[in-house]
Amino acid sequence: MSEITKEILKHLEKDDVSDVVFEGANIVLYTKKKEFFLNDQGRVRDIVNTIKKRIELRPDPSVSMPEEAAEKVIRTILGEDSGITQLFFEPERSMVTIEVEKPGIAIGKKGENLQRIKEETFWVPLIKRTPAIRSEIIEGIRAVLYEHSDYRRKFLHKTGERIYNGWLRQKKEEWVRITYLGAARQVGRSAILLQTPESRILLDCGIDTSNGANPYPYLEAPEFRINELDAIIISHAHLDHSGFLPYLFKFGYRGPVYCTAPTRDIMALLQLDTVKIARNEGQEPIYTSDDIKEVVKHTVTLEFEEVTDITPDVRITLYNSGHILGSAMVHLHIGNGLHNLLYTADIKYAKTRLLSPAATQFPRLETLMIESTYGGKENVLPPYKEQDDALVDIIIRTIKRGGKILIPTLGSGRGQEVIVMIEELIREGRLKEEIPIYIDGMVWDITAIYTAYPEFLNSTVRTQIFHKDNNPFLAPNVHRVGSQKERQQLIEEGGPCIILATSGMLMGGPSVQYLRELADNPNNALIFSCYQAEGSLGKRIKEGMNEVSFGSNGKIATVPIKLEVHKIEISGHADRRELMNFMKRLTPKPRKVLVNHGEQSRVLDLARSIHQQFKIETIAPRNLDAIRIR
Repeated sequence: MSEITKEILKHLEKDDVSDVVFEGANIVLYTKKKEFFLNDQGRVRDIVNTIKKRIELRPDPSVSMPEEAAEKVIRTILGEDSGITQLFFEPERSMVTIEVEKPGIAIGKKGENLQRIKEETFWVPLIKRTPAIRSEIIEGIRAVLYEHSDYRRKFLHKTGERIYNGWLRQKKEEWVRITYLGAARQVGRSAILLQTPESRILLDCGIDTSNGANPYPYLEAPEFRINELDAIIISHAHLDHSGFLPYLFKFGYRGPVYCTAPTRDIMALLQLDTVKIARNEGQEPIYTSDDIKEVVKHTVTLEFEEVTDITPDVRITLYNSGHILGSAMVHLHIGNGLHNLLYTADIKYAKTRLLSPAATQFPRLETLMIESTYGGKENVLPPYKEQDDALVDIIIRTIKRGGKILIPTLGSGRGQEVIVMIEELIREGRLKEEIPIYIDGMVWDITAIYTAYPEFLNSTVRTQIFHKDNNPFLAPNVHRVGSQKERQQLIEEGGPCIILATSGMLMGGPSVQYLRELADNPNNALIFSCYQAEGSLGKRIKEGMNEVSFGSNGKIATVPIKLEVHKIEISGHADRRELMNFMKRLTPKPRKVLVNHGEQSRVLDLARSIHQQFKIETIAPRNLDAIRIR
């Protein structure tokens, strides 16, 4: 029995608790005494105030009502008006997840319906909103979690034992060290190892999709040993931050992965697509769907600003980064007040059509690790109004001449931003016709995930999603392309339209097929809407390439690029001005800044400017640099 468990039981009667279980850093008390579950007279709250840890009281599974009977009671209590769509029982945890169309009605006034469910069924209810668009990946993830719920319970308990192993223990020597295994003076393969005397934590684990020679992090570095790794934190789902994660599970990692729920879902979808693309291209994928399933089984999801211990001497809090759905900055509180580190990963410090700007207020901060994708002095993006005007002009001119508009886009973030942008322009009357918008590739699947987590979106879009008639993702002119046959029909028979397709850098996916078919027609237009990495086909076309060679069935065909090529930067990254404003508003100010995730010239430029303007020690690390920050 751990020291913390002994401390908790000292405050309770002998038969109050039947079991004490860790769910990661959370502590769950199970009780067979129904009256104690319904009214513990504040004793659990008093324990929380004493030990400063999150504790939850649940009924022992032996006293919960049988599932079939409980479902009837729940449906009666919530009524038809709540719009129940699904119920998921987790008998090992005495919890039931209830998906409803109207959460407010389901919860009831001051949570009275939830209390009634507890009192009458002795199950702990969790209300979830039914997604506006059905998501196969979310359903698949739920199936994995419920299928392996017994394993999950044991895994989370083991994780908690590791966290509390050092509880109340004093360390003689304290230090903090980080090693860049990727993303130093480059965009791609983000992976940063944090070490303390007690912990080994990996911040992100990505690949460089545009670099065929060196796409993976430097995991051969002497500091990195997979068997010593305590935890992995994934800031967001983009492959340059999460695409290499299943590889670690392929080679035996079985520890926790911390991220938000939208990041878990989108990340799994992108990783599965990576496997699919490799096989379609006749290559052996570096990991399999079974490895991705292991990632899901070991993921612990957190809300923004939820504080949790992940090792005996590291506590994390995720904050909104404004980049894509569920993207987070990672604040790490190390030791007993020893050091506070903020890893921004990718940030956007401006309100966008989908998200609120990155957070800038933190309890304590000594070291900052900041991205610099658009960190150069010349990297200032035009204002939204200017982008809107340019987009409207391109669309109108292309539609008038009977052409199609291809917008290659990242599956997550940029695709949804473009959908909302075009719908807004149509509602405002700036685009006069109901121009059909066709969505191909993962853009649709990820859009479904966006509708499942409206609480992570800004208030404007959140309100629209809550009201189906105003949901921009369900507008009548938005259509899904669901098959190769539909894709070919759209290319050959469809009239003027807008096509949103992955991938955004033309490195694979349906956007490449559209380009092959549309490129030699000057009536068509190609609009780049996201960052184009060095070496990508998108970057080469943007810089003036006038023909492209495509391989199919062992034959090479060269297609001239006659369509109009445009760039409307709708970036989820902060530009130079936003990065400097973020630094200006950051509270408290850090003592040291490490600049990463950018081309070398931009990293050095931003580091120099931060040092000059804010008089802060600033470092631009290289890959494999190890830096002691405390």
